Amino acid sequence: MKTIAISGSPRENVGKRDAKELRYQGKIPAVLYGGKTQLHFAVDAADLTGLVYTPDVHFVDLDIAGTKAQAIVQDIQFHPLNEKVQHIDFLELNDKKPVAIEIPVKLTGTSPGVKVGGKLIQKLRKLRVKALPKDIPQYVEVSIETLEVGKSVRVGELKFDNFSILNNADDTIVSVVMSRALRQAEQEAAKGK
Repeated sequence: MKTIAISGSPRENVGKRDAKELRYQGKIPAVLYGGKTQLHFAVDAADLTGLVYTPDVHFVDLDIAGTKAQAIVQDIQFHPLNEKVQHIDFLELNDKKPVAIEIPVKLTGTSPGVKVGGKLIQKLRKLRVKALPKDIPQYVEVSIETLEVGKSVRVGELKFDNFSILNNADDTIVSVVMSRALRQAEQEAAKGK
């Protein structure tokens, strides 16, 4: 798993007025929980760009005035109009406690259904995974090598040793449906007989 280092400064006052002042200064209010105590701090908005605006998931090495912790992003609140980050929550990692996190799906291979004119539809781009921090994958790999037209891959079909998937087993991850051009070609072939 990729890691990003972020440094922050502790917050003395916690409240709306203080948070608004921090945002005016180009900082984002944040909280780290999951350890012995909650830690309120502020980080530069520019430091969060590579962490927030990416499909990848990262571990975060936090340094808050000398206090170091390894964490993951648990929650992000955005402004409703300008989509800027308003607040970010980090969850401190413990090597012995499993953590639930959303991991991107990576499709591998070429579908024979797409080769004959089917349309590939990916319904889930991320899966909720539960694992120990050392076992968290960078992405969940889903093979589409055997996907014919009209077939799909469901969450229940995936099995992994180091982690479990928390999504509903009946959820469809990816499917190949008949495209309009393929349907027309089949109809015209049927008429020609």
